[in-house]
Amino acid sequence: MSAQLNEQPRLTQYTPREHSRIFGVGAYRGERVVPNSELIEPINSSDEWIRQRTGIVTRRRATAEVSVVDMAESAARSALEHAGLSAEQIGAVVVSTVTHPYATPSAATQLIGRLGIPTVPAYDVSAACAGYCYGVAQGDALVRSGMAEHVLVIGVEKLSDFIDPTDRTISFLLGDAAGAVVIGPSETPGISRSMWGSEANKWNAIGMTHSLLDMEKISDPAAVWPTLRQDGPSVFRWAVWEMAKVARRTLEDAGVAPEELGAFIPHQANMRIIDEMVKQLKLPESVHVARDIEDTGNTSAASIPVAMRRMLDEKPELAGKLALQIGFGAGLVFGAQVVVLPGEPKA
Repeated sequence: MSAQLNEQPRLTQYTPREHSRIFGVGAYRGERVVPNSELIEPINSSDEWIRQRTGIVTRRRATAEVSVVDMAESAARSALEHAGLSAEQIGAVVVSTVTHPYATPSAATQLIGRLGIPTVPAYDVSAACAGYCYGVAQGDALVRSGMAEHVLVIGVEKLSDFIDPTDRTISFLLGDAAGAVVIGPSETPGISRSMWGSEANKWNAIGMTHSLLDMEKISDPAAVWPTLRQDGPSVFRWAVWEMAKVARRTLEDAGVAPEELGAFIPHQANMRIIDEMVKQLKLPESVHVARDIEDTGNTSAASIPVAMRRMLDEKPELAGKLALQIGFGAGLVFGAQVVVLPGEPKA
């Protein structure tokens, strides 16, 4: 047995590191700008109702021919460029998505072929709106354990493929986007210990109308394709009250006071949730708060890195500052970290 094992190619191993950080962030938004006015008739609503309940004015959606992998590739290349690294320097790829239309193979294994790194470890994560933070937790662990020198983490969703335009619980929230970060070794702390978990007793608060196995039992052809829906009031209460507690524990565990933050980048679920979390955390006005949802919509696993890239583009002086990021969604799952924002610090 040992002789046979010794004949196998040696695995690439790197030196374990004490710390990791984000080197670069990239984003892709759907090309179509979809205003509230396009969505209100099927749900018998109004532009004012959507704005008051969600803070969304427009959302971005991809065209029919654009795939999850297309969006992931665009965000990945943007992140690599921002990090000043080549694809050949990536040792592992983690893609967080719930909208890749294939149960197998993964989006990640298709993506690495496009990036020209076809033999690195690559896999998908299904953790909905917390998927990016789950991916960061794994990227951080892979770098610090010596399993990879640099890890590409991508959150990507084409939610428009799973929308029932008549659904009043979630359809008007959703957009399409991809966000990516490159994680690598650091001499100083750049990613805090992850605060992550799930609440199984609420697993069905956000989900699909039915499973793929139920499709043959449904007589109405128009209802066969599973679409997204949620128990809005229950999810809102959980997000506002419980996720504020998770965010607070993340700061405490990292030894970071609210006033030490440069930015707060929560999952872009709903503007009212974001505003209430800011109040719960008692964040001072000096902390820049991501509110990308207003014209991008809720893009699930993509929302945090997409909002991060926008924030750095608009406020480059935040590079090198601390940011609290937290994702939460279907499962119900959650994940949070304090991170150092990528880029050279600006005066």
